[in-house]
Amino acid sequence: MNAKNARILTVLAVVVLLAAMVGQIVHAIKGESLTWDEGDHIFAGYESWKAHDYSLNPEHPPMVKMVATLPLLGLNLKVAPQQGRFFKTEAYLGGRELLFRNGPANGGQYLGRDLILRVRLFAMVFTVIAALLVFSAGTEMFGVGAGLMGLALFCFEPNLLAHGAYVTTDMAASCTFFATCYAFWRWTVRQTAGRLAVVGVAAGLALAAKHSTVLLAPMLVVLAVGIVVVRWRTNDAKLPGVGRLAAGLVGIVLIAVGVLWAFYGFRFGMRPGGVPMSPSLTEYVGPLAGVEARGILLAAKLRLLPESWLFGLADVRAMANGMPSYFFGRVYAHGVWFYFPVLFTIKSTLGMLGLLVLTVVAMVRGWVKNGLALWFLIAPPAVYLVVAMDSHLNIGARHILPVWVFCCVLAGGGSAALARRGRAGAWVVGVLLFLHAASTVHAAPNYISYANEGWGGPTHTYRYLTDSNTDWAQQLVATSEYLRQHGVTHCNMAYFAAPLILPSDYGVPCKQMPTYDSLSNPSVAAAVEIPGVIDTAVDGPVLISAGDLNGFEFGTSVMNPYEGFRSVKPVAFIQDGIFVYEGRFAVPLASALAHAQRSMVMMEAKDPAGALKEAQTAERTAPGAVQVEMQLGDVEAAAGDKAAARDAYGRMSGQIETMEPDAREQWRTTVKDKMAKL
Repeated sequence: MNAKNARILTVLAVVVLLAAMVGQIVHAIKGESLTWDEGDHIFAGYESWKAHDYSLNPEHPPMVKMVATLPLLGLNLKVAPQQGRFFKTEAYLGGRELLFRNGPANGGQYLGRDLILRVRLFAMVFTVIAALLVFSAGTEMFGVGAGLMGLALFCFEPNLLAHGAYVTTDMAASCTFFATCYAFWRWTVRQTAGRLAVVGVAAGLALAAKHSTVLLAPMLVVLAVGIVVVRWRTNDAKLPGVGRLAAGLVGIVLIAVGVLWAFYGFRFGMRPGGVPMSPSLTEYVGPLAGVEARGILLAAKLRLLPESWLFGLADVRAMANGMPSYFFGRVYAHGVWFYFPVLFTIKSTLGMLGLLVLTVVAMVRGWVKNGLALWFLIAPPAVYLVVAMDSHLNIGARHILPVWVFCCVLAGGGSAALARRGRAGAWVVGVLLFLHAASTVHAAPNYISYANEGWGGPTHTYRYLTDSNTDWAQQLVATSEYLRQHGVTHCNMAYFAAPLILPSDYGVPCKQMPTYDSLSNPSVAAAVEIPGVIDTAVDGPVLISAGDLNGFEFGTSVMNPYEGFRSVKPVAFIQDGIFVYEGRFAVPLASALAHAQRSMVMMEAKDPAGALKEAQTAERTAPGAVQVEMQLGDVEAAAGDKAAARDAYGRMSGQIETMEPDAREQWRTTVKDKMAKL
């Protein structure tokens, strides 16, 4: 075959693979409801364009949000005025209003599902770019065959497909993180000003995509050290020396920071007109370690970086200090170091895992040439994974999504090398690639809950993992259809994302039961009647999200109001994330929490008598329950009845002693602190 025909076939193969990827993603998102973080991202992006306001959702930089909301700018959309709430609450509720209150029922023209599809299609651009970069890198490093193999792996990688069009930061961060490392490799091979500028721009886009990409700073240093070692061992004078590398890194930083400032309009302040934030940045860095807090405040004082980006960095670092997690049936009050390595074996296809093993064999035997390229493909994901393991934030494969991008290129290079060894190697590679694609197609369109066959497939993911690994609020379209087909008009539901996302916006008629998030946002929940009055027993159908069934957000199974349902066999399992139960079920703790939540709302409304009455009702319904006794104690303490408050706090101890060890220690400290304040 001549070179021209080979190029034509290569282009055709790339187009077919990209079309297959886009088709899979579009098919999936058309059947998915708004996920947890999309609404606030969409509202923040829209306001960034319309009002130049970067105070909404600062925990995520603006690039993805602004790109995704481009198709909304020409539409006549009503925007609810901001109400001075905490910025996260403002963004979540503003997003809900923007998307679901511009339809015909509210005098508008646009249904929520149509607006969501528009922004998701624009967000998908980062996935397409990442796929092309994978092909380009594989081709440039190992040859066209490796590039096509890497692209094929990418286009059928379930985790990348799952997040490929969500209006979230994970796919864009993966794209730009990989782009920066790839561009740095290209500059290393041939040091020109143009190639260095590309590295800087890519790094700037990464910083404007997600705060975790700040890891690029130490990552580029690690890669530079590897370059120095390779130059010393091979005496390759074409590689940059220490001086040129140092100068190059300085140039990259300067360009990257300039690109980042551009996304904030070269304005330091978060809000237009210099309106101050509440809480202030000084207050917001409070939970951070002293060095981190001082560093962020110094950067703000010197105005080295935009205020909004620094505010977001403080939020991300505080979140990294931990939140509850769920792993293999156990609730942890914090993350565990082995979470991500095990997760990788669950969420990767068996075909991908097999090809990675063969790639290691090929590298050990010296079949894969280009050692410098291998360094650039192995070091970044390895460091990224190690840093993730040290984090206490264990809520999703999306937090190591860049790892799969690098693995596609690496496995593509190893597979191509193995295939060149002979027919047997080519057959093995072909079979594993087929298994990779077949497993993904079989799981479609529920990519977000993917688990490989060795772990039982997507229907078993909830047994091991939670949150964005399986249940990220994406099932409301399927839930609405299920209820319609079964003629259900009355039901009870514990929905993971309520009250920030409402099942009723998708036509789900269920009465909402209390969840961790309704308790955490009592006034927001009360405004939309979540929960309603919940009896101590409810009739089915009862629908419970996987994230509420395991109750991980409480940090202990003891406080989970739906723990009893885990031993009940559901009659249906909707989109691998929502369980349906029939029968009559005792839910005393859920009933008590509904009263406790109303007590919280009355406390905020300065109604101490009403708050006390609701708290006492909650305590009679579920005596000794930690959340219930704590609310009663808080109400009595606010009323000045220290003895009664001390008794209520003391009654928490019985349930606390039955908790998992890490949760037990945390709650003991909480009780001790409350007692000390009386």
